[in-house]
Amino acid sequence: MRAEVQNTVSEIEKSLELLRQRMDWESAQFRLEEFNARVEDPTLWDDPENAQKLMRERQSLLDAINTHDGIKQELSDNIELIELGEMEEDDEVVKDAEAALKALAKTAAEKELEALLNGEADSNDTFLEINSGAGGTESCDWASMLARMYVRWAEKKGYKVELQSMSAGEEAGIKSATYKISGHNAYGWLKSESGVHRLVRISPYDSAARRHTSFSSVWVYPVVDDNIEIEVNPADIRIDTYRSSGAGGQHVNTTDSAVRITHIPTNIVVTSSEKSQHQNRDIAMKALKSRLYQMELDRRHAAINEAHEAKGDAGWGNQIRSYVLQPYQMVKDLRTGYETSDTAGVLDGDLDGLMAATLAMDVAGKSRADAQGAD
Repeated sequence: MRAEVQNTVSEIEKSLELLRQRMDWESAQFRLEEFNARVEDPTLWDDPENAQKLMRERQSLLDAINTHDGIKQELSDNIELIELGEMEEDDEVVKDAEAALKALAKTAAEKELEALLNGEADSNDTFLEINSGAGGTESCDWASMLARMYVRWAEKKGYKVELQSMSAGEEAGIKSATYKISGHNAYGWLKSESGVHRLVRISPYDSAARRHTSFSSVWVYPVVDDNIEIEVNPADIRIDTYRSSGAGGQHVNTTDSAVRITHIPTNIVVTSSEKSQHQNRDIAMKALKSRLYQMELDRRHAAINEAHEAKGDAGWGNQIRSYVLQPYQMVKDLRTGYETSDTAGVLDGDLDGLMAATLAMDVAGKSRADAQGAD
């Protein structure tokens, strides 16, 4: 087997090892068996929310296992084909198997990166907002080009794209547009696209055919999951019971059945005064979790707004990526240094290379930070 092919095999094996690590391979099959047993429980759908969560978790684990096993099997099959072709001196078989290994290495690398999308909201659907910046009609046209680029990228991923709003430019293009992009890891992939995007080209709107620089900003934020779970530390709450007031006579409540729960860190107080103390505890706890959930939503929206404001104006000094169409062809990400001369492909939605480089950089930075924290 040639050295180049051996390197490709090594790359695939490294990706497989990372996939095993991310899913905790030693316990993956055991956890899948547990999920399967719970799915067969006839009472599972008595609680639809928990049932749906369990089904999502099971499917995610099953997909990860199947992805790993599929890559491993394809790797083994192609290695056998190469060895067989070399034994029989069949160059065509060897060439086809080597090409298949190269394609498999690319697939394995993509799955490896997807396995690193383990942020809190990475698996969520996402909103994508595009706004034209400095440059007038030029920037409005550039904003429409970016919108097409992201829609094409999402469609290639098999994601669902819904236009939420759009404001047309005065002469051409768009001033702004917002899309909802739905699919597994939509936010995880797109989150690195937030920032200012710069275009350099010969203007189609300039009769003198001069070179123009245009700016547009992209803002990506996750669709907040309504099924978010709020954990309440028992040490953070105080539960008081008291006698609820009634209408008088035989309807006067003579037991301490009403419940008041105080959440000490936030000073949120909720109460319930139905007839059963057990029922009141349940109602009050649900009310507390609802209040805490709303606080979490408010916090997230505040963080999103802060990130939006910190993004800066769509102009010089704030760009994350340059798209140069004249006097040469190049797309360069200014954060990672990743560049490609395939400008037509990028503008047609071939963004995985650019996104993958940023994801890898983010993961490497997180790993260094974790290592420093451990020290």
